[in-house]
Parts: sequence; C-alpha cells; structure tokens
Amino acid sequence: MSKSLRDRKGTRAGVLATLVALAWAGLVGTSSAQSGPDTLRALRERPAEDEVIYFLLPDRFANGNPSNDRGGLSGDRLVTGYDPTDPGFFHGGDLAGLTDRLDYIRGLGATALWLAPIFQNKPVQGPPGQESAAYHGYWITDFTRVDRHFGTESEFRALVDAAHARGMKVYLDIVINHTADVIRYRECPANDCAYRWARDYPVQRRGGVSGEAINAGFVGDGSVEDFARLTRPDYAYSPYVPAGETDIKAPAWLNEVGLYHNRGNSAWYGESALDGDFAGLDDVMTEHPRVIAGFIELYASWIETYGIDGFRIDTAKHVNPEFWQAFVPAILERARAAGIPNFHIFGEVYGFEPGELARHTQVDTLPSVLDFAWQRAVQETVAGTAGPDRIARVLNADPVYAGGAAAALRLPTFAGNHDMGRIGHLILRERPAIADAELLDRAALAHALIVLGRGVPVIYYGDEQGFTGDGDDRRSRQDMFETQTPSYADDRRIGTASGPFDPGADLYRRIAVMTAARAADARLRRGRVVVRSADQTPGVLALSRLDSRGETLVVFNTATEAREVNVSVEADSAAWQSLIGACPSRSTAPGVVSLSLPALGYLVCVSESPA
Repeated sequence: MSKSLRDRKGTRAGVLATLVALAWAGLVGTSSAQSGPDTLRALRERPAEDEVIYFLLPDRFANGNPSNDRGGLSGDRLVTGYDPTDPGFFHGGDLAGLTDRLDYIRGLGATALWLAPIFQNKPVQGPPGQESAAYHGYWITDFTRVDRHFGTESEFRALVDAAHARGMKVYLDIVINHTADVIRYRECPANDCAYRWARDYPVQRRGGVSGEAINAGFVGDGSVEDFARLTRPDYAYSPYVPAGETDIKAPAWLNEVGLYHNRGNSAWYGESALDGDFAGLDDVMTEHPRVIAGFIELYASWIETYGIDGFRIDTAKHVNPEFWQAFVPAILERARAAGIPNFHIFGEVYGFEPGELARHTQVDTLPSVLDFAWQRAVQETVAGTAGPDRIARVLNADPVYAGGAAAALRLPTFAGNHDMGRIGHLILRERPAIADAELLDRAALAHALIVLGRGVPVIYYGDEQGFTGDGDDRRSRQDMFETQTPSYADDRRIGTASGPFDPGADLYRRIAVMTAARAADARLRRGRVVVRSADQTPGVLALSRLDSRGETLVVFNTATEAREVNVSVEADSAAWQSLIGACPSRSTAPGVVSLSLPALGYLVCVSESPA
C-alpha cells in the first residue's frame, strides 16, 4: 500500500474502507450498464459462494407499467386478480419496475436476484367467499411464458440483460411438485378430498383393494414400458377437468389427467407428503418418465433462451428423490453447455434440523438447500430466547451435507421470508415492547449473522427498509411502492427511512457495509469455518474463517451489554486490521486476541499470514 494512499485516508479504518470499495467493484464489476463478453464471462465463472441474493416478489416490488396491472384481463377482481387494497390479490408490481430499480438493489450489495415465480398463473382460486389471487406466482398453468401481470418475455429478457450488465445474476423460482388447481374429483365437488393411501387404493384397483381391476400389469418399476400400462387415473378418485380448462396448461402434456397422482389433499406425512395435493393444487406424478423428460426440457429451455443463472426449487421435499436424481445432473449439463458452469440450484426443504436438510443433498442429490436450520437458530439467538451456542450446533453439523462442510458454504441462509414472516416480526413476537433502537440493533445483528456468518446470504426485499409485517404468508409480503393496503400501511418500521427505496434507510446502510466487507474478503465467502466461542446464554459467538493466506475473525455479541472477551485464534495471527468495528492491532498473546464488543454489536478483524 502506498504512503500517499495512507496519508489521504489518514487511518487504518479509512484505508480498509477504500479497499472494501475496490474489492466490491472487482467482485461484480463497475456500475456501468454496458454489458460485454468479459462482464458476462466473469459473472458466470463466479462461484455460488460469492453471491449475495436479493429475494423479491415482482408483484410487490415496483410498478413500472400500470397498463399490465390486470394481466390483460377484463372484469372485476375475481377475474383479473387485481385489487391493491387486499393483501391476497395482485398489486401491480412487474418486471419493468424491477428493471428500473436494479441499481438500488446493487447498491445494497446484492449480486444475484431471486424472483418468485414469473410464469403464467391461474389468476384467482378458492371457493366462493374465500378467493385469492396468484400474485405470488405459485399457481402456474403455463410454464412456458411470463404472467402478463408481470410483463412479457421481452421484458424478462431486458431484465436479465440489465442485471448481467451490472454483474448481477438472475435466479428463477421454479415449481415442479404441482400446478394450479384445475383437476376436480367427482366424489367431492368442493375439492376438499381427504388423501387416499395406496395401501387402501392401489393403482391396480378402482374403488379400493377389492374393487374393479384396472391398469393391468402395472408394477411401478419406473420404466417407460411399465408406465405405459397406467392407462386409467381413477384408482383413488374420479378426476376430471372442468369445461373451458381442458387445454389451460402448457406444455400440453400437463393437461393429461393421468400424469397426476389424483389421491386428494396431502396429510403432510408418509407417502402423502410426496403424492398428495398441496392444499388442493394438482400434484404432478413426478415419477413418470414422461414428466421427468418434460420438466428437464421445459426448464432447460429457460436457461438456453434467457441465460439465467440458477434455480430455487419450490416444495422440493414433496418430490420423489428419483426425480431429482435425473433432473439435477441433466439441468447442470444443459447449463454448462450454455456456457454457465456455476449454475446455482437450491431446494426449499421446510425443516429446521440439519439432518433433515442434509438428507435431501445426500439422497435426492440436490446441490444445495435453503438453510432453514440456520434461520431458526439466528431467529432464536437475536430474539434472545437462545444463546449463540444454538448457532454453533448448526455449524457443527455441516459435515452431514453431501460434500461435507465445504458444501455447506453454498447453503443459502436467511433471516426471514415470504412464508414464515420477516425477522422484524419474529423479534417483535418475542419482544413486543422493545424500544426502537434495540429493535434496529437486533435486526441488524440478524443480518450480520447471515451476511458475515456461513453460507450464501439471502436478503428478503423490504427488510433493508425496516419492514416488519404482522405475521407469515401474505402478512409479510408488503408493497415496496406506496401501498393501498391498510394492514401494510400501519406496520411498525425498523429504523428510519424517507419514503420507498431509500438508500439512506438505517438498515439499508448497515447491510451495505456488511456486504461490502464480504466482497472485500474472500475468506468471508469461502473460508473454512471454525467456532472459537459460543456462549450458552445471550453473549458472544466467535467464528474464524481460514484459508492459506490468513484468518478473518467475526465476533458477534447477542447480549444487551458490552463485553470484554479473549478469543482463541491461530498462533501466527499476530497483527490485525479492522474490517468492521474497532479491532486491536496485535494479539494479546500467541493464539489469543482480546476484544471489546458493543452491546448487540459485531466485529470483523483480519490477520494476513506473514509473507
């Protein structure tokens, strides 16, 4: 480092702040929107561990084109799905609006966008008086096109191109387990059919084990020849498609009733977790060879057509392992052939034990899964209902994943989401009378744990603006733009923010510092993790991130009082620099560094190995 640079900045902290900015620019490129082959090549060669993911629902993010608010449909809200005053209906956000706000997202430090499903949905579902709309994107009818509420295929291409020009990847949220609710059962017109188990309703009988013989010769060995014998779908219920919807799905093979399990609603355990309808949604027979081949071709075409960079897989745990064992390698190969060597695939496995999550990497061969175990540990720790050892136990289980602890570095981590609720709400649920300043510190600490801890951080849109929400599901899916929904308008906010999309908002600025530090230090992204200290009550969690070049020490204080602590480090980590916070310049003794931690604060200290 030159003397002139040190003189200009004046302090070690100032020098490191400059290095952070330079490292960030080097990681994702310049702010120019001029895409070129070098920018795209660097983006595609960037490993999954290096990403910071920003997850959003297009309908709730930014409305760039009000003319598509009703999806090209005419009629009232039960036809168009549009009612910006109701949290269960479309509000108008779209791809054009998202494209306009890419620099806002990039300024936060995000390097990848994860979009809730953008495919054409059935606009409205539900029995009379209980209708809601598919603003979230998970009720798909046409998997080959963009939902017109969100825009067009050309607008999606423009989004991908604009993101790539900024060094940002684009991940699509995909659904394989189910489609929209189209199929009905004659035995229960209200579509409230209980699950019928294979032991009671085998596919070779109609009406139960002693009923009429059908599907002669079918044994379920997974072969094309065997499934050709499965000619009747009425072994459990009598399925049919209502008039006017017989050709509503695309690709066309999805309109065949025999390619669904048709056993009624899942009971959420046993075989029903794989073969039951997900709250009425049509459960696809994913063991069928035609379905396997069809989904591979379908989703590979999105990669090849638009050059997207990854898939988040919805409800992955509800699909049989054999499907993933065929789908994943085929998709990765098609991505490599399209020039995308680091295509990022991670599945949603809604479970909070590392062993349950890891099973889907070991058996299903999913490359990665969303780290719900980390989320729950972070939630309990920052809310003060558990000590930092709760997080340490999750880290100590990292070797159970396929690929071991190194593979755990690719697990996406998050503080809250669109299903369970925002981290602000989860803190307030435990501490409803918490003061504003403490709420801000706890929410910031939660994000520090996901950005500076282990794994690939996922920032849920709006958290950086201090959104809290009133609970889970639609109560956590607020509008980033000016809302017309009363239950969103009265939410408590964390910190200060002057209007929507404010880069000066308290949490936005704090998170941006964290992501810049992560970009500046490769060990925070890819370094081996060693737990140095983890208190059993609210207190200190100290993690070392190690590689051949040195050690980065990340220390969190979950207590509401400052702490003076000694932390074990590598014996040759003698000299230290501050990346975040005030770190000592030297270790106190060989293998020990003494630290002063603010209440609900954190430090990032760097020691480079001597040359």
